[in-house]
Amino acid sequence: MLAGSHVALGAAAWMALAPHLGRPPLDAEALALAVAGGLLPDIDHPKSWVGRRLRPVSDLVAGLFGHRGVTHSLLALCGCGWLLQAGALPARWAEPLVAGYLSHLLGDLLTPAGLRLLWPLRGTWSLPLCRTGSPFEPLVVALVLVAAWSTLPERPDARAALHRLGLFIAGATEPAPPPPPPRRHKVADMPRSQV
Repeated sequence: MLAGSHVALGAAAWMALAPHLGRPPLDAEALALAVAGGLLPDIDHPKSWVGRRLRPVSDLVAGLFGHRGVTHSLLALCGCGWLLQAGALPARWAEPLVAGYLSHLLGDLLTPAGLRLLWPLRGTWSLPLCRTGSPFEPLVVALVLVAAWSTLPERPDARAALHRLGLFIAGATEPAPPPPPPRRHKVADMPRSQV
């Protein structure tokens, strides 16, 4: 899947998981970490969004393991489990990061290229619902987003969350500002035929 799809899937994974952990689903810090986790597995591809930004690390990982190698395998899943259990990071960081990471793996599992879960063995696993970059990919991602939103026990007011972030959207929660008063024309501004 493309980077934008992994961003959306990482956010969706956190929105669905957060209430079960007693955390707010629209917490900005947690969403950012989930999005980062959603992009992180592609560190093994130097031309990916994250690979271009961390080029030396990406070149090293790609050279040692290849794309969709260790970062897309059961070893990576074990690493996620260790990160949660060992307390290497505070839970408030580890939980959304791992949720995003797992969403990436599930997203790639839906493409024909699939995952090499048993890396270093060669076989791949996939449930090929959409090709990377195909017109069907955004539809699959949109369906996952709707499903994640619908699983929330209490749907938060997205407008209130945007308002807290300083991104106010006028709508049903608050009235739109009144329109500006009509501009009065001065006699000098009017065409001669109206004077």
